[in-house]
Parts: sequence; C-alpha cells; structure tokens
Amino acid sequence: MTILTETYALSNGVEIPKLGLGTWFIDDDKAAAAVESALGIGYRNIDTAQAYGNERGVGDGVRGSGIPREELFVSTKLAAEIKDYDRAVAAIDESLATLGLDHVDLMLIHSPQPWHDFRGGDYAEGNREAWRALENAYRAGKLRSIGVSNFERHDLDNILSACTVTPQVNQLLVHAGNTPTELIAYCEDNNILVEAYSPIAHGEILHNPDIAAMADRYGVSVAQLCIRYTVQLGTVSLPKTANPDHMRSNARLDFEITDDDMDVLRTLRARDYGEHSVFPVYSGK
Repeated sequence: MTILTETYALSNGVEIPKLGLGTWFIDDDKAAAAVESALGIGYRNIDTAQAYGNERGVGDGVRGSGIPREELFVSTKLAAEIKDYDRAVAAIDESLATLGLDHVDLMLIHSPQPWHDFRGGDYAEGNREAWRALENAYRAGKLRSIGVSNFERHDLDNILSACTVTPQVNQLLVHAGNTPTELIAYCEDNNILVEAYSPIAHGEILHNPDIAAMADRYGVSVAQLCIRYTVQLGTVSLPKTANPDHMRSNARLDFEITDDDMDVLRTLRARDYGEHSVFPVYSGK
C-alpha cells in the first residue's frame, strides 16, 4: 500500500498525502474508532468539516492513535453559511477547540454559497471576508494551509482578485463519470491542488457495468479503479468509509491505469447518485 506514503507538495511547500480518509456521514460517536483504524492501517490524511458534526470524534481519534501530530494531516471546513469575518474567526477557533488540536493542516471554505442556496445568490463579498479570516489564522500558525471547496472558476477568481494568500486547495466532487476537466486545469494553472471527494460517487458507481468490466480487466475492485483514477488525475483522493476492511482495500492501488482507459473514464458521464441526489453537491442545486 505504497500510496499511503506518497504525497503532493502544496504551493507553500506543505506535504499532503495523496490518499485520505473522508468522514462525511460518520457519526461523532463512531468517528474516533474510524480515525484510529485508518491511522493504524497507515493513513495519515484525515478530512472532516464543521458541517459533519464529528470534529470532536475525529480529534479524539487523532489524539488516541498515539501517532505524533507532526506525522498527520488533518483538514476541516468552515461551515458554508458563514460569510462574514467575525463569525469566521470565531468558527476557526471553535473548530480547533472541538478537535482538541492547536492547529489544523488545512481549512477550507466548504462552499461558495450556503447549502440552502447552493449555486444560487451572490456571496462574493462574504467569501472574501471568510477568506480574510482564514488568511489571518494561517499567518497566526493556526492553519498550515488554506483553501476552498466546491468553488467554480468565477468563485476562485473572486478570491484571487483580493487575496494576500492564494488558495492552496480546491476540494471538488470528482469521480469517473464526473470529471470537471476545465476547472481542474484552471486550478493547476493557479497552483491550486484539487482534492477529489466522493471518488466512488457515494457508492453509485459500483453499479456501473462498464466500470465493472474495466476493473475486472485490471483484477481490481470498482472502488480501487475509481480511487486510482482520481489519483492519476493528480488529485488527492478522499474515499469515505468507517469499515477498516474497506480502508485497506481502498489503499491497494499499486497498479496503473493506461492512458486510453484514463481517457475513457475522463469522458464518461455518470451522475446518478441514487438516494444521495438530494444533497446539493450532487443535485447541482
């Protein structure tokens, strides 16, 4: 499972592991056990968010693992509805307190719009204010790197036009069947690393017969193929699971997808998320 020791360098030189554990939908009382399992397997990148409601459990798992803090990369996200400076400052400190950590390695603005108005109104000024709070916490050493999530090009341009620290990360919905090629390229042009959340489309891609046939040719599972795809795109992959067996399987990525198959996966369109289509990041609204 060599992927667990591989990293990218962010634009500020901070190293981030290529594979991480996503914790969306892992309850707070189960998060510590999931995090400790992942860290015991060899994961060093743990992703949470204020909106997940499990920062306390994630922090307990980080501390309970016994692994030196400097060996770990812990990310969290500013709640999507926070679009002013003072609330952002308070929320950053609240995350640190809830996690029980003196710093986090990456903090993101979770969305350019509040979830109730996803891809709706204009929150440009609010995003600049939230970003200013992240910049100041970054300079204070509370955050080792800062970024955004679900930001499209115009959302990024709004930050880039006013920032004193360029976002180091943009966390996006990226998976075989949903590859925002132009946005990924724009991020790369601006030295913004893309993180891929839900690389297996929240499980729905497991039912795709074309993907299953391709995975079979490589002798791997559909999940392994899809996670490997996002890594070969040059993104950080963040599959979510609380199951230690799945954590181990997700990290067995010691194979290479051919250029031709990468092209097939890149152009595939598969955006049926089943019961999860009600979530704004999946439904588009």
